[in-house]
Parts: sequence; structure tokens; C-alpha cells
Amino acid sequence: MSALALNAEALYLELLRGVRSLCRAHTRLVGITSGGAWLAERLQRELGLPGESGQVSSVMHRDDFAQRGLSAGGQTSLPFEVDGADILVLDDVLYTGRTIRAVLNEIFDYGRPARVQLAVLVDRGGRQLPIQADFAAARVALPETQSLALARDAAGRFSFEVENKA
Repeated sequence: MSALALNAEALYLELLRGVRSLCRAHTRLVGITSGGAWLAERLQRELGLPGESGQVSSVMHRDDFAQRGLSAGGQTSLPFEVDGADILVLDDVLYTGRTIRAVLNEIFDYGRPARVQLAVLVDRGGRQLPIQADFAAARVALPETQSLALARDAAGRFSFEVENKA
């Protein structure tokens, strides 16, 4: 793994600005396990929003479940009533759209929100489904042979890791 030349902390500040513009009085933040959940936790705190952010896992609704199985990751925790909620889903990297599709199915298992929006730190293109972010702090192009993931150090500072796939 190597560090990508993107400054994750600078992009986080841009995401903070974008999320602030998307939030309404009763918007609930929900992060996708794990990078999105880290973003949601920090945004919740820095925006001074009441309550706690939610976390959602895509594992049970993935269309590649047979190949991936149950991955080690967080479980869904939505500490609010989903019915009628204004939800802002956060993720670190938007790529094919398949994780977002699975996450939407998971959220709807808990109820019917009034609105769901999506904000991401990085949109890397390569969509396989018609899904787009309402806000992306950056757009980058990476070859299909590379994956991009958010990392967090002990102090809570973000960085990116890029990995070459076999």
C-alpha cells in the first residue's frame, strides 16, 4: 500500500462545507462502514448536531455476497426512527455504486425515510449503476487495478491508501 497524493484532511474540510450546505434542521448523518462511519462521527461532532450519527453496513444486501461472504466490519446501527427521516449517507469513496445500492436496501429494511442524500469524500468514477453523490469533495480517476480507501490514525486524522489489485 502507498499513500495517494490527495490530502484527505483538506478534502475533509471541503466535505464539511458541503455537508453543512446539505443539512436541514433534522438531518441525520449515517456513515457506511468503516470509512463513511468515521466521517459521520467526526462531522456529527464538528457540526454540533444533536444525538449520534448512525452506521450502516452493506454486507447483507451486496450482490456479490456469495463471493465475499460476511466481511469483518461494523453492523448497522441507526439510533433514530428511520420512517420520515431526512438522512444524509456518507462514504469515503464512491466507485461502482453497488455499495450504495446495498446500503439503501439496508436503510429501507429499517423504515421509509422522507429523503436520502449522499455525500462522499472522493468520487472515482467507474459507475456500474445509475448512482451519483449529491456532494463530492473531489473527483479522481484511478485505473480499475487500484483501490482507494480512507485510513484513520490514532489521533483521528485521515489519509488515503491506494492498493494495487492482483
